Amino acid sequence: MQRTITRVLLVFFGVVEAVTGIWPLITPTGFYQDFPGFRTGWVSMDGPFNEHLLRDFGGLNLALAALLIGAAVIGTTAVARLAGVAALLFGLPHFLYHLGHVSHFDQIDQVLIIATTGLGAVVPIVLLLIPARRVSPPATP
Repeated sequence: MQRTITRVLLVFFGVVEAVTGIWPLITPTGFYQDFPGFRTGWVSMDGPFNEHLLRDFGGLNLALAALLIGAAVIGTTAVARLAGVAALLFGLPHFLYHLGHVSHFDQIDQVLIIATTGLGAVVPIVLLLIPARRVSPPATP
């Protein structure tokens, strides 16, 4: 069985991925120009607009969100770990890419990009390291 902290992390991370997935599916141009919303141009400063790529990115983020939230609902440690592995396989390369490609951004954006993409790699590692909740055997009379 999962610990409460595991479920909270799965749901929180799933909601973040859902938002990141829905936005480019609804308005790829808006996502391209305005992501992450509180600072603009993170995607547009990294290359020309590609609707196909943005829609694929949105769909994959939604798939990851479904896996993360589904793992929280199912409640088993094995499924939570599977979701953690899937998130790490997406988050770590994403983080490593941005680690080497932020020099053209303002310094505050560099810090925010590294911090937010870094969380996409760290949270799955945390999910993988949280031990399962021990299930006590029923007491015998």
